[in-house]
Amino acid sequence: MDWDDLRHFAALARHGSLAAASRALGAARSTIARRVEGLERRLGRPLLVRTPDGFRLTDDGATVLAQATAMEEAALVVQRRLEGDDGPKGPVRLTTSRSLAHGFLVDRMGPLHDRHPGLDVEFIAETRVLSLSRGEADIAIRLGRPADSDLLARRAATVGYAFFAPARKRDALLSREQPPLVGYGADHQAAEAAWMASRFPSHRFIFRSNSLQAQAAAAQVGYGIVLLPCFLAASYPGLVRIPFGPLPPEREVWILMRRDSARVPRVKAVGDHLFELFRDERALLSGAQAQRE
Repeated sequence: MDWDDLRHFAALARHGSLAAASRALGAARSTIARRVEGLERRLGRPLLVRTPDGFRLTDDGATVLAQATAMEEAALVVQRRLEGDDGPKGPVRLTTSRSLAHGFLVDRMGPLHDRHPGLDVEFIAETRVLSLSRGEADIAIRLGRPADSDLLARRAATVGYAFFAPARKRDALLSREQPPLVGYGADHQAAEAAWMASRFPSHRFIFRSNSLQAQAAAAQVGYGIVLLPCFLAASYPGLVRIPFGPLPPEREVWILMRRDSARVPRVKAVGDHLFELFRDERALLSGAQAQRE
């Protein structure tokens, strides 16, 4: 079996498209496609299927990817020993929600880069849940207890929610019988969207967005009252926490990894940094940290 074929297959499996795999490898798309087709032909079974969202692994493909990853890691171990490398290096793909990625994590990843400059971290922030078992990501950060018992799961923190209003309009909004609200679109699948719809069935939602950052920004400029994770609201100085009735349940933050990759140095380094980060910021995430009045 040709190692180059496996390397091209692994890149396509991890990145999901010929264009992304081409950028990662510095190889032509036609070369990647030809090598993957050749590998499938020699193995006598499909490893990837094309979908509207890109390439997805078959069950056989997931098995081959796991073996290819193990071969890569073994090669890296040899390389590190020969070069006297004293730290992990290589790519780590991390998937999480947009609000956690953009509103909390990215700004706090600097110490990881300082400690391990050989790591190449890729954030995949989207609403679609990526599959760790199929190699679409190395680490996932998810809200809610995981159902997949085959994954290594670490409970890292809890996310608390509160209502916020623009400071300059706080009193005026609270004086109204039914203040205008900011929230998700009516068909959004987030648990908080359903909770808000049930809690305020007759209120007017004057601004809607599938982005929590957009909701926070709209509330800050004066649209109305918004329900936000406390960590995200802390980034918007024009918002103040207000009493506005019951709050939705807290959400648990879980860090998930495949058991076979959790021991890989580059994956372990990122996972450990994330766990320490969530541990150190638990007060901010839960909302226990002193709020602006």
